Amino acid sequence: MRLGREEWREFFDSYTDYAFRLETLPVYKVAIEDDEYRRFLAGEKRPESELHTDEWLRRVSGYVASGRRLQRVHVITPPLTEYLRYEFEWGYDFNVRVGEEIGIIDTTEAPELSFPAHEDFWLFDDKHVVLMRYEEDGTQIDRLLLEDVDVDEYIARKDAALAMATPYQEYRARLDG
Repeated sequence: MRLGREEWREFFDSYTDYAFRLETLPVYKVAIEDDEYRRFLAGEKRPESELHTDEWLRRVSGYVASGRRLQRVHVITPPLTEYLRYEFEWGYDFNVRVGEEIGIIDTTEAPELSFPAHEDFWLFDDKHVVLMRYEEDGTQIDRLLLEDVDVDEYIARKDAALAMATPYQEYRARLDG
């Protein structure tokens, strides 16, 4: 079943234990990020005040405060694209500060993945899988709630990704070092 914007938000907010995201693309074209991305490319830093005003960061903080976990693993192949640099500086640097658990799988360090390399998805509470589908250029096609799917397969992918991932802060420190 396709999830439109409002259906997606309601579905997402209803998880009870954890939400896990596997990201695999070097670029995501998200219209609501266009202005921020331009500012990043112009050399601007993300304002610290957004830790308290950004809608997504407030939502993540709320999930964590209610005892729910939000986990993400991004599979990357260096060199980092400009978009990934933006995602790190304007996204992940802030997301981890409000409680999201983020890991990075660098394909130069872990060349043999035990799961499909290009299938983005969300897994909620070991029960629900939402497949995230994208065009080649990173433009989102849709979000599909998979209804007749072997959830155990996605749980195994999540577990493998988490086991292989380097914690974001550690990976970031190596990049900056």
